[in-house]
Amino acid sequence: MGRSRSVGALGAILVAGALLTACGSNSGATITLYNGQHPQTTEALVNAFEHESGITVQVRNDDEDVFANQIVAEGARSPADVIYTENSPPLEFLQQKHLLAPVAPSTLDHVPSKYNSPTGDWVGVSARVSVMIYNTTLLKADQLPASALDLADPQWKGKLAIAAGETDFQPIVSSVIRTNGEAAALRWLEALKANAGSHVYPDNETITSVVNSGQAAIGIINQYYWYREQVNVGASGMHSAIAYFAPGDVGYVINVSGAAVLKSSKHQADAQKFLAFVTSKQGQEIIGHGDSWEYPIGSGVSITPRGEVPLAQLRANPITVAELGDGAAAVALLQKVQLL
Repeated sequence: MGRSRSVGALGAILVAGALLTACGSNSGATITLYNGQHPQTTEALVNAFEHESGITVQVRNDDEDVFANQIVAEGARSPADVIYTENSPPLEFLQQKHLLAPVAPSTLDHVPSKYNSPTGDWVGVSARVSVMIYNTTLLKADQLPASALDLADPQWKGKLAIAAGETDFQPIVSSVIRTNGEAAALRWLEALKANAGSHVYPDNETITSVVNSGQAAIGIINQYYWYREQVNVGASGMHSAIAYFAPGDVGYVINVSGAAVLKSSKHQADAQKFLAFVTSKQGQEIIGHGDSWEYPIGSGVSITPRGEVPLAQLRANPITVAELGDGAAAVALLQKVQLL
């Protein structure tokens, strides 16, 4: 997970209105949130939840994979009540370790089942989609590849930027494995590594910056990083654009951000209230109207962040969260080619 450089307007959003029934009143209570999401998204949700519920949320920030492994190590001693991630594989990893509590059925009902845990142990909160980012001086739209697999072609040597260690990249690898098999995925990763050369970066923010500045010509990111870069540098500072792979392509993946209550939580009811809030109409509108640039997916809220392609119009690879699984196969291949 890449860390944000600014919180922006989203952190200031507090939606006025009646107290959400699911949250109730519980002044003086405290829960601990292991936050693997971006601060832009989390801060506004936490502020609004605290305002509406009277429950204090102690937020600890780190990468989602760090927290997932930490929770396993902590076991029943974990101080965390809720984990909130950018992607579904860390949640599936914890579910397979039997460390998550079932999400309240009423909360699961807020979100279409395709975005939730197949076993009901975590709930989807928002969505993002993987795209190409390209420098508009170095490349024209008609020069872009149709498939992420095409980036293995030698023509992209020295032009490609990747963030193989970024957890956002792992679902794409899982998509390639699922669609084409492990042998093909391994060859693809070896070619990407060769083409990227020195342009292997730690996160999507760096890819966005180096492509925008022309240090690299093309990269793969989730769409919202480009919009955040535009906010940071202004329209006049943008020398890049984003584009989608061909419909159904292995590189065209919708990633689900989700949240779960730990089975070991000593504050089960209050933790469940947090999940109910972030998937409620109020929580989803905070995501949709703020500057997180993620897609709300719950409570019938279908706001499209400014300038983005509506979620319903995306034609991504139909891989499911169950098929993405815990990402272990992707991690193993990335380690095999020494990209992790």
